[in-house]
Amino acid sequence: MDKLASCFVHHGAPSQTLNLHNLQRRSTSPLSHGSRSVPIVRCAAAHATTATKLSTVDVAVVNGSTTSSSFDFERYLSSKAKAVNHALDLALQGLRCPDSLTESMRYSLLAGGKRLRPALAIAACELVGGHAPAAVPVACAVEMIHAASLVHDDMPCMDDDDLRRGRPSTHVAFGEPTALLAGDALLALAFEHVARGCSASGVVPAERALLAVVELAGAAGVGGVAAGQVADMEGEGAVSVSLAGLEYIHVHKTARLVEAAAAAGAIVGGGREEEVERVRRYGHLLGMLLQVVDDVLDVTGTSEQLGKTAGKDAAAGKATYPRLLGLDGARAYAGELLAKAEAELDGFGDARAAPLRHLARFMAYRQH
Repeated sequence: MDKLASCFVHHGAPSQTLNLHNLQRRSTSPLSHGSRSVPIVRCAAAHATTATKLSTVDVAVVNGSTTSSSFDFERYLSSKAKAVNHALDLALQGLRCPDSLTESMRYSLLAGGKRLRPALAIAACELVGGHAPAAVPVACAVEMIHAASLVHDDMPCMDDDDLRRGRPSTHVAFGEPTALLAGDALLALAFEHVARGCSASGVVPAERALLAVVELAGAAGVGGVAAGQVADMEGEGAVSVSLAGLEYIHVHKTARLVEAAAAAGAIVGGGREEEVERVRRYGHLLGMLLQVVDDVLDVTGTSEQLGKTAGKDAAAGKATYPRLLGLDGARAYAGELLAKAEAELDGFGDARAAPLRHLARFMAYRQH
């Protein structure tokens, strides 16, 4: 492998960081659109001169309307979700295993949702000039890894949550042993699917397919979800978790997989080294934004809105951004992350960057 390959074998967060310790003193008034306030993200004035100014964001555009933009994000997201759902359904057909395992895998993987991570992988592929079908195997694999992590996260030995996406968690519906093995099977299937899918596509060179597998494996294991989950559990009830400790948890538990989805999409799309690294930084910031917004919604949302048990983190004594920064501080941090993520897209061209720019705003302003 050449320097392209060495650049992509990545096990840590990007070097770009934010000054978390000053956020408690930085929060400003909520963004608004007319009389409608947007309660999650608050403008970070310190970055207004170097990144997209959040105070000018049109909420209608964020929600997918074409009021102020010719790009229809809702339609884009829906079309990608439809393609990914079809591919996921095909991937689960003809599995040679007990019916109970197949059914539990389908229950976990095809439970609905907007497929934001798969859409991210496809949009990253298109951003660097690739064609969407080349990224579909990666998009499916990302969703398989994500679904597996949710199955395991909900189990009694971990977060012990009976509700996921508005219906019983997999271990409630199928029993703990089957749920555990369904998560394991989805995780293994993810890497098989990338390898087979990229090979069958005929447009993704073997070296890039291998790099995509390395990227996703790093995000699923000790360099990502597994490490973050352990750190998260060990931090429950602790009063001394620092901001650095909290960032370690969320970089690994959440952001690393989002980052890998973006980077792997750009890799199979044929992106140059510098393009992939910019997409990687965007993905890292987007993943952190996703987690900060989740932390805020856990405090402000209801179980019906979230599709999972609201207030669960606080009840478990987990370290969260609202707990360490306050609700206003967490919102200010989200604003900084959004501005920095959008700044990474500058220079790619408005048309190609539009899906990722809208995706970042969608994640920032979502209410569930």
